[in-house]
Parts: sequence; C-alpha cells; structure tokens
Amino acid sequence: MKKTIVLIVALATSFCLGYAYNSIVSNTLDDTANMKRVTSIGGIFFKCKDPKKLREWYKTHLGLNTNPYGTVFEWRHATDSSKKGFSQWSPFNEKTKYFEPSTKEFMINYRVDNLAALVEELKKEGVTITDTIQSFEYGKFAHIMDIEGNKLELWEPNDIEYEKLGIQIGSETTK
Repeated sequence: MKKTIVLIVALATSFCLGYAYNSIVSNTLDDTANMKRVTSIGGIFFKCKDPKKLREWYKTHLGLNTNPYGTVFEWRHATDSSKKGFSQWSPFNEKTKYFEPSTKEFMINYRVDNLAALVEELKKEGVTITDTIQSFEYGKFAHIMDIEGNKLELWEPNDIEYEKLGIQIGSETTK
C-alpha cells in the first residue's frame, strides 16, 4: 500500500513539475514571438556633399524646419494620440564614418519598444550587432547590419526627453 501511495505521489509531482516547466517555457516563447520589434521609422540619415547647403535647400523649397542636425518630424502615436513621437531626417557629410562598417550612402533608424530584449533575440538569430547598447537621456541606441551590408540604427526613444533636447537647442519640429 505504501509503495502505491509513493508511486502516485511521485507521478503526481512529476506531472505537476512537468506542467509548470512547460508553462514557463511556453510563456517565454510566446513573449518572444509576440515581442514588438520595430514600431516605426525613427530617422533617415544619408550622405551628401554639403549638409548645410542641403538643409537650407529643403528649408527654402520644401518648408522643413531645419536645425544643425537636419529636421525633426513630429507626429502622434497611433495607439495613444496624447503621446508625441519624433522622426529625425539628417544629411551627413559624405566623408562621415558614422555609417561604417556599411559602405552605403544611407542609414535608417528604426524605433523599437525594448532594445535590450530585441538585441538579445537578434543575437540568437545570428544578426550582426556592431556595437553595445548606448544610453542617453533621449533614448537607447544600438546598430546592426542587414544581409546586404546596410547598417541600421535601432532606437528605444524617450520622446519626452527628446522633445526637451529640441527645445534646448531652439529647434522647431516639422509637423
């Protein structure tokens, strides 16, 4: 009788532990599968001969509110229109090294929700990460390479601090 009770308890315990383990693993996999990756475009960066002259041309002919870095487009979040979002447009000098190791003339910045989690997933997937996550008041950044050698910038923004920074330098957004 004792052996039967011990066997039943052992089986029940094994079943419960197996169920708990499976539940934890499934939830972790579900979280990863459902994790937001890119949420929008954070910026467009490209090389040109004379960034100052080009910024002025865009200001004069297309009405962009330019600053020494380009222009900032202001928009509202689709899921919460009370929240502002920003996208940066920046011409860089053609000799910039910021796009390296890419040899391309452009770089796209993508907004993301959780940069640390995304970088960990991308590492597991074999994506080339070119640097470590860097943190600033206005967000966190990391760079990756796509399969055609384009360097991409990933940005987990802090839009409140980003807007404050723009106000500090006297920059108007383009709306």
